[in-house]
Amino acid sequence: MTLWPAATEGAGQAVGYPALFVLVALGALVPVIPTGALVSSAAVVAFHRPSMALGLALVFGVSSLAAFLGDLALYWLGRSGVRSRGGSRWLERLRGRAAPERLERALLGLDDHGVSVLVVSRLVPAGRIPVMLACLLAGLPLRRFARGDAPACLAWAATYGLIGIVGGSLFSQPWKGVAVAVGVTLLISAAPTLWRRLRPSP
Repeated sequence: MTLWPAATEGAGQAVGYPALFVLVALGALVPVIPTGALVSSAAVVAFHRPSMALGLALVFGVSSLAAFLGDLALYWLGRSGVRSRGGSRWLERLRGRAAPERLERALLGLDDHGVSVLVVSRLVPAGRIPVMLACLLAGLPLRRFARGDAPACLAWAATYGLIGIVGGSLFSQPWKGVAVAVGVTLLISAAPTLWRRLRPSP
């Protein structure tokens, strides 16, 4: 009887962490997947497992690496936009997701602070794409973009993992913590849109 829970947990980890990696990486390439909610939910589940510390470390490592590789792939596709038809489509998709005023602020932030602005962009809702597009328009080399994006992905994974830890610590049943974590992350993601709709017109 003691072997069954351990075997079940091991099987769940064998499936769960690769799935988390794939979904977060895809979410970086196709910015419609709620990757923050995925990371927070995974952190809640890891918090309630016997091997909590290892599980949380794996959630952090897997999600930050997946986000980093997904960002690099999207940036590479954007840079190839002037040379290939496929890259051009990705570049146009990025342009379509960046409001002009946000892109202008991102360009100014890149001029003032360099690639360190990538850290903030990963933590601000809807901030990643305008800053990435600003880096593309500024002709930032992939290597330099990667140096700024690595700490940004680490900070992002830590932030959403912490939301999951808080959600997991509030309830003894994991599904309740997952519900709270997902609700918080979706609210954070929707905050810019809600603010624009509720803000009085000038």
